[in-house]
Amino acid sequence: MRILLLALLALGALRAPAGAAGDRPAAQVQPRVDHHVRHASEIADHFDVVLRNGCPHFTSSAGWQAYVDGEVDQLVLLLAHVEQAWVEAKTTGDDGVRRAAKAPRRRLSETRSLVDKLSACARDNGATLEVGSLWWRVEREVPVRQAEIALPR
Repeated sequence: MRILLLALLALGALRAPAGAAGDRPAAQVQPRVDHHVRHASEIADHFDVVLRNGCPHFTSSAGWQAYVDGEVDQLVLLLAHVEQAWVEAKTTGDDGVRRAAKAPRRRLSETRSLVDKLSACARDNGATLEVGSLWWRVEREVPVRQAEIALPR
């Protein structure tokens, strides 16, 4: 899983606009970074609650699947915001802006615990969670979502 996260981070680095490294003033970039960091933090806080609480129980497999799909969508959104914060930060040479953009990455290690929890909850609901398929979906959807959340310049 760490390899997947590193690959996603590297993929984001490759998509940075050419010639944009370090040429924008921090005052222009900081609000853009703050926007993505704030959203990433809110989603990470949501996952903290999911990890602390017991497994939700559903009366149907459709209810369970809707729940898992929603959590995976939130995971995709979290990774997209983390990636986009770094893409934005790379457009300035300001170290403070770059440090702020990197801050949410520390919480990405929690994603493994989240997937483990969802897998355990799936068993509690009489379902299975294909972890490989979940990560494949995340890997495929993050770039799309990242493009959707990028703020216009």
